[in-house]
This record gives sequence, C-alpha cells and structure tokens, in this order.
Amino acid sequence: MTDPTHLDQRTGLPEEWLYLLKEHPRVDWAAHRNLGPLTEFWLARHNGFRQLGRTLDTLLDDFREERVAAKQFGGLFAPRLQQFLSELHHHHMIEDEHYFPVFMEAEKRLVAGFELLEGDHELIHHRIETVIGSANTFLGRLQQGGRDGIRRAADDYAAVSDKLLTGLMRHLDDEEDMIVPLILDRGEHDLGLS
Repeated sequence: MTDPTHLDQRTGLPEEWLYLLKEHPRVDWAAHRNLGPLTEFWLARHNGFRQLGRTLDTLLDDFREERVAAKQFGGLFAPRLQQFLSELHHHHMIEDEHYFPVFMEAEKRLVAGFELLEGDHELIHHRIETVIGSANTFLGRLQQGGRDGIRRAADDYAAVSDKLLTGLMRHLDDEEDMIVPLILDRGEHDLGLS
C-alpha cells in the first residue's frame, strides 16, 4: 500500500491541514494586510527555485536535442546547478531550524503537517546528493568524450533531476499552502518573525 502523503504520491496536502488556506486563498495573498516583507522574500525565494529549476531543465533539454554544444554546456550548466542545489539546501536548513519550530508552536493543529514538510526536506536532501553524483558523472563524461557514454550519462542525470524537481515543485506548493495562510492569519510580528 502506498502512502498518500509521500512526496511522490500526493497531489496536495490533506484537507485537515488546509483550514487556514480556505480562509486565506492564494488569490487573496498579494493584497492581504499581513503579507509582510519576510513572507514576500520567502515566496520570492520559492519562485526563484522554480525558475532556476526550469532553467536547468531547459538547458539540459537543449543539450540533449543538440541545440547547445557540449563545449558550451558544462560552463552554462555546472554553476547554475551548484547555485540551485546549495541555495536549496541552505533554505531548507533555515526552515527546519528556525521557522518550522515557530510555526509548530503557534499552531499545534499543524504540527503533523510541518513534520511531513521536514520529512520532505530529508528526502529532497537525499535526492540532491543523488543529483550531485549523477551530475559529476555526466560532466566527467562530457570531458572524456564519446557520444554514447555522454548520452547515457545525460539520460541518467535527466531521470534523477526530474525526480528531484518534480518532488520539489510539489513540496514548494504544499509548504506555501500551509505557511502563508498561517502568517496571514497571525501576522509576522505576532509570530515573532519580524
């Protein structure tokens, strides 16, 4: 039996954790009086991860479809991937160590939800490690040459990257669906965030 709350299985969070989202739907966020600078920054970081993930995906597709030469690809791809993975790891550490404890203390009914999100972070971290290993193999193959070896390494990397990015996109949406309504409901200052 599969776990419907597992990152790879879920299509959203369980309804019992979304009661604040019903009071504060996404369409109302931008104009809400409690949308403070920290929340805006945090949402911008999430959007930055989405954008950089799409950029990496597009760059890989362009390479695989031979729209970007191997000589150019490594120099374009490696620094962007490194930035993406290191910033994502750091972002999750800050959430786990600083923000999630505040949110769990503020709204006990959401503790299980935040524990699920922390579990996502652990899974995503393991996937980051897998992506790093696969990317190193792929970039090494680019330097060694050999069309078939490069193609296999690119395909292997694409598979692990897709798993990371698909899970990350689900996680970002779910995290926002719990956190932003809580902040809008209580306010950054009252939560002790600003």
